[in-house]
Amino acid sequence: MSGKRVLLLFKALNRGGAEQLLVNAAKYLDTSEFDYEVAYIVPQFDALVGDLKRLGLRVHCLGGTSKGIWMVRLNRLVRERRVRVVHSHAPYAAIGARLALKRPGGPRLVYTEHNVWEAYHPLTRRVNRLTYPLNDHVFAVSEHVRQSIRCPSALRFLPTPPIETLYHGLDRSAMAGWEETDGVRQSLGIPEDVPVIGTVSNFRLEKGHRYLLEAAVHVRRTFPEARFVLVGHGPLEDSLRRQVRQMGLQERVIFTGARSDAPRLAASFDLFALPPIHEGLSIALIEALSVGTPAVVTRAGGVAEVVTDGVNAIVVAPRDSAALGEAMLTVLKDPALQQRLSKAGKVRAADFDIRQAVRRIEEVYRGLLS
Repeated sequence: MSGKRVLLLFKALNRGGAEQLLVNAAKYLDTSEFDYEVAYIVPQFDALVGDLKRLGLRVHCLGGTSKGIWMVRLNRLVRERRVRVVHSHAPYAAIGARLALKRPGGPRLVYTEHNVWEAYHPLTRRVNRLTYPLNDHVFAVSEHVRQSIRCPSALRFLPTPPIETLYHGLDRSAMAGWEETDGVRQSLGIPEDVPVIGTVSNFRLEKGHRYLLEAAVHVRRTFPEARFVLVGHGPLEDSLRRQVRQMGLQERVIFTGARSDAPRLAASFDLFALPPIHEGLSIALIEALSVGTPAVVTRAGGVAEVVTDGVNAIVVAPRDSAALGEAMLTVLKDPALQQRLSKAGKVRAADFDIRQAVRRIEEVYRGLLS
């Protein structure tokens, strides 16, 4: 045992961007120096628990959000396990950890900001900012996310912890087989000879699915047989299914639910579409680029730090379903453009490697504990 125990804290362990990064990083953690454990708050959101345990991580459930009991349990866990660093990955979890744990002799508090502050509920944003000085170090997953962290003028007397941009990325060793797509379309009931446009992101307002569905109507005028695949889950799923019915797209839109093989599905798409309003850093986009799927995206948050319009993707304004639809048609009609975007996208995706992020994070832990 190293004695340098680190607790990685999440609100949920569903399949999603921040949570998937933990899985990507797990095999590269320096367990000779740090003892890593994971805790999460909401019991029913546990899709990744099995994966994490198979990777050798001890996982604790703090038992739900009711009346803040989880904060008491977190405090007890930190004391019993002699945790020296708590690294939080969601604002709700981070706020509770700061309030429960910040004390003389307590653990050092690290926080990764995965989304732009505009995407948070105003109350979450306010309490996040008020408790920010209790952090010892903050990582932002993109420069756009870092710049969104703004101190209200009335609170500028409060100290600000070190905040740095740290791009996360892919586990390149896990990519073997991602481009093997035999049977994928058949499993989804899609003929092999029709255009497939797909996206991978959970169903939340800031992800912009409604604009993709509106753009689908535009695309169907030229490609009536096209299929649209939505990989993910979330609170807006029922609303999106109603929108699909209202638009008469029931036979053309496929909801797959959350998938552990999302990159393999993305490799089967003719086009990857990402239409967010707000975005921190889309790992799903980087995965799609890495398997050579040409992409059409909106200029939102950290997306513009991943791709360049006309070079390795086509980029349009957020909330503009007509522009999104026209861009998708442009790519679908032009095989040469598809090939060029595919090659350039693979080159760009290679710049995002989870191992580099893990090394930098552990440097920070080392410095905080020295």
